[in-house]
Amino acid sequence: MTEISLRLAVSFAQILAEMSIVMVTVATMTYFERKILGWMQDRMGPMEVGPYGLLQPVADGIKLFFKEDIIPAGANRAMFKLAPVLTMVIAMIGFAVIPFGPDVSMEMFGMTIKPFVVADINIGVLYILAIASIGAYGIILGGWASNSKYSLLGGLRSAAQVISYELNVGLAIVGVLMLAGTLSLVQITEAQSGGFWHWFIWGGRPDGFFPIHTQIFAFVVFVISAVAETNRIPFDLPEAESELVAGFFTEYSGMRFAFYVTAEYANMLLVSCVAASLFLGGWNAPYPGTILEYIGLEQLAWIEHIIWFTGKVYFFLFLFIWLRATLPRLRYDQLMRFGWKVMLPIALANIVITALTLYFFPRS
Repeated sequence: MTEISLRLAVSFAQILAEMSIVMVTVATMTYFERKILGWMQDRMGPMEVGPYGLLQPVADGIKLFFKEDIIPAGANRAMFKLAPVLTMVIAMIGFAVIPFGPDVSMEMFGMTIKPFVVADINIGVLYILAIASIGAYGIILGGWASNSKYSLLGGLRSAAQVISYELNVGLAIVGVLMLAGTLSLVQITEAQSGGFWHWFIWGGRPDGFFPIHTQIFAFVVFVISAVAETNRIPFDLPEAESELVAGFFTEYSGMRFAFYVTAEYANMLLVSCVAASLFLGGWNAPYPGTILEYIGLEQLAWIEHIIWFTGKVYFFLFLFIWLRATLPRLRYDQLMRFGWKVMLPIALANIVITALTLYFFPRS
């Protein structure tokens, strides 16, 4: 086997492993969301399929796989079939630049590979923003191609919502990029090592007792805008059941419906990974080093790093579910007003303040 084919095989194995992790997490999230919502609403949630309902995601997958795939008579068949696939693929390829663990290298088959990140590119943040903007096309196409007024309204709402809140997501990240001086998610995460006081939510390395470069406001803007970007309650206007039946995927059934649902949960996972990497130190523990290093097991420190990254990601995923169980849906005019008149000025002010503090108090 030539070196090129061997490297392709290793890269394919990395991609396959990463996609498997994402798909398993998406499946388990459908279970945990229903369980947590049940507990918050004083009910049991899934209980019938398997012990404590643990096999409910498997049952849902089997049902959707064998369910009839219905295409409306007046639909644009090509676009109708393409839209959910496009949405799901775009949601998946964003994980290519996410560092799931420390930036360590391993020797395998005479090659040096980084097992915890598929592609460490120096424009990782820009790549994710670009991919996220393309994902809206699948929703818009699905709404238009369905030949349904409810689906079309859902698609148009999604287009306006994505444009509004994607701008806020991008602006919220700018402060972090100025502090880190790079667009690589790996380097941004490495810049936050050494303890929780180095995380960018507090401004990185604080001077004295006051974190003058704090990005707490950018963090709040990012989280709220990310919820809106993923069309989750209270910002689920594109699929508002009480108004639009199911919004842009009203006419979808079977596996095409499953693609849309999978893409939604994958996007939740993606923005959670990005938030953990940009603001909460990514794989870094909230204390210097790792416990495994202190007890002489440096070669296993990557396990602790992965555990911390996973815990931070699941914290954000729990936040998505908590918001769904707590908050009512906004009206559409409230949604747009909140994005343009509240979130946007805060994000812009954070950029100006961060730039000024960095100019007068440069980080060492």
